[in-house]
Amino acid sequence: MNGHKHHDHGAKAGHECCGHGDHTHDESAPGDGRFDTVPAGYAGAIYTCPMHPEVRQVAPGSCPLCGMALELESAAHAAEAGPNPELADFTHRFWIGAILTIPLLLLAMGPMVGLGMLRDSLGEGTARWAELVLATPVVLWCGWPFLERGWASFRSRNLNMFSLIAMGVSASWLFSLVAVLAPQLFPAGFHDMHGSVPVYFEAAAVIVVLVLLGQVMELRAREGTGKAIRALLDLAAKTARVIREDGSEEEISLEEVAVGDRLRVRPGEKVPVDGEVVEGHSSVDESMISGEAVPVEKSAGDTLTGATINGTGSLVMEARWIGADTVLSQIVEMVAKAQRSRAPIQKYADTVAGWFVPAVIGVAVLAFAGWAVWGPEPPLSYALIAAVSVLIIACPCALGLATPMSIMTATGRGAQVGVLIRDAEALERFEKIDTLVVDKTGTLTEGKPRLVAVLPGNGMPEDELLRLAASLERGSEHPLAEAIVAGAEARGLALAKAEEFQAVTGKGVKGRIDGKQVALGNRALMEDLGLDVAGLVSTADARRDDGETVMFVASGDRVAGMVSVADPVKASTPDALAALHKLGLTIIMATGDNTRTARAVAARLGIDEVRADVLPADKARIIAELQQHGRKVAMAGDGVNDAPALAQADVGIAMGTGADVAIESAGITLVKGDLDGIVRARKLARAAMRNIRQNLLFALGYNALGVPVAAGVLYPFSGILISPMFAAFAMSASSISVVTNSLRLRAVEI
Repeated sequence: MNGHKHHDHGAKAGHECCGHGDHTHDESAPGDGRFDTVPAGYAGAIYTCPMHPEVRQVAPGSCPLCGMALELESAAHAAEAGPNPELADFTHRFWIGAILTIPLLLLAMGPMVGLGMLRDSLGEGTARWAELVLATPVVLWCGWPFLERGWASFRSRNLNMFSLIAMGVSASWLFSLVAVLAPQLFPAGFHDMHGSVPVYFEAAAVIVVLVLLGQVMELRAREGTGKAIRALLDLAAKTARVIREDGSEEEISLEEVAVGDRLRVRPGEKVPVDGEVVEGHSSVDESMISGEAVPVEKSAGDTLTGATINGTGSLVMEARWIGADTVLSQIVEMVAKAQRSRAPIQKYADTVAGWFVPAVIGVAVLAFAGWAVWGPEPPLSYALIAAVSVLIIACPCALGLATPMSIMTATGRGAQVGVLIRDAEALERFEKIDTLVVDKTGTLTEGKPRLVAVLPGNGMPEDELLRLAASLERGSEHPLAEAIVAGAEARGLALAKAEEFQAVTGKGVKGRIDGKQVALGNRALMEDLGLDVAGLVSTADARRDDGETVMFVASGDRVAGMVSVADPVKASTPDALAALHKLGLTIIMATGDNTRTARAVAARLGIDEVRADVLPADKARIIAELQQHGRKVAMAGDGVNDAPALAQADVGIAMGTGADVAIESAGITLVKGDLDGIVRARKLARAAMRNIRQNLLFALGYNALGVPVAAGVLYPFSGILISPMFAAFAMSASSISVVTNSLRLRAVEI
């Protein structure tokens, strides 16, 4: 990637995590003063909610909207922070809770499975007190973060999964506490046939332990994606060998390297920072950024990327980009921001969650009332069981996890193979793309044209024609110009300085050389100058049919001849285009080349449509027209002139070898600038969106089936009424299934 400015790729940050409330109807924009308390100009660590990016503060804590623990916003700060303290805390709480809950379960449920001897040996009264002693630390210490977040959700009127957990656990534990301490306070409807009031300590404890298990699994999965980012940062060299002005060499830390320093990269060492080769020749393994295992030859003038591995040769390089400006740092920030971004499909989960939690509380109230009025003896105990079970089984943990877990895993997987996804929206949109518009130069071709012919006319010597053309083109930055200049330099021609140089957009260049007016460009430019090229058109067209770009050269008031340049097609292009066709894409080539040259290339590669003689502004217009006809369009390009088209497309795809502005306009960046990356991105988008739909089905399926069963609709027909403990297991199972399914994306073949 040649984007050596620090890009801000985080268009829409924040990923859904666990549970949602009615805050979805009151979304605050990032920077909303109610939730963003970061002072202007603050440069330190910033904590944000993974679910609500508008929540930002300078200290750790909980989200005021959903109760989730805040995470560090910057990937670099997160890497420096080390292990997630919340994961360590929840893991500790989980193991303490599990140790106390196992004997509690034996006491409470033992008689049902033939293990009642423990309860019999203690006696009923002592056993109930033992349950209280075992359950209380589980609920009040292990489950305290959930109770705290649940209370905060009611206080702020942003109901979420912690609202349901806190209600269910508190109801079970408080009911049981009073049943042990003051059973006489309960009306007859709560007493069983033996005259005692049932207790549900084991349900409250198991709910806490299972919710902790789900949280630990989720945090571990998040830690896994964080580890992927830390692993990327760890790829960087820790030191660099700087060459001083007196020729001595010294090893310094990476932080001490300054732009302009000359650095020695010995065989087998990592390239310390991004820069340019000054001396030496070697092959460099760039697989960490491109996903391609084949080493790339490097010699004087070639760029080097930090963290890539030098082969057997020794290189001297000049540091050009350091710190946050390096490719590696940009990749890390891009991946981190993409993982926090929200996909449009998340809006469905938000909408469901916005009314889901209040609706569940309503169902729980109705279930309690129904069982209290029509339930068997003791009716109020059955009513409590049903209400608590509804609250617990309906916890929308899995619904909140469904999208972000897939997005996090998919963007991490893409980074491994050189496909950088700017945000979740780009990933979702790319799955629906049916048309791909590609630029020719640098996308289908190598982007490094070569001079293949000099065709003088009107008695002009060949070298003189080339000297004029190269002298004029030396003022241009176009790749075709570089090919002409390189061709002249290879022949040892002495170039003159061009005066009054002027680039005519879409037509060519003109200026004054040795006091004479010279122009180089297409037929339209010659006609603008009043020159007739009819006699050369057939020769030019024949070469264009072979895929060459032919330019006319005018000297004074006559056409002096033509120069022909060819840009070889990348070796990977034909197979990649065939794969893209199989993936259902119509491919359109939009190029500034003339129609004959463009069609010759298109016919050779099997491209569906050709738009030739296209000016930079026309590419965006072509895409807009395709969109008006109902097409979903992706645009792949690498030049500054492609930026408007990349922005206009439903998804812009920048070749990472291209210009900064193109990369910043794109939704997807391919670190290695060829079409293989588009094939990978398409396969990844399909796999990720399929995974998200599966996750939403898991999440909504559990809740849709679980809530009515927990409320007791099956009891009149089959006698089935699930306990709060089983409800907690089902709720956790939905989260576990979503996390496990999402992690499958790590191994997806792309």
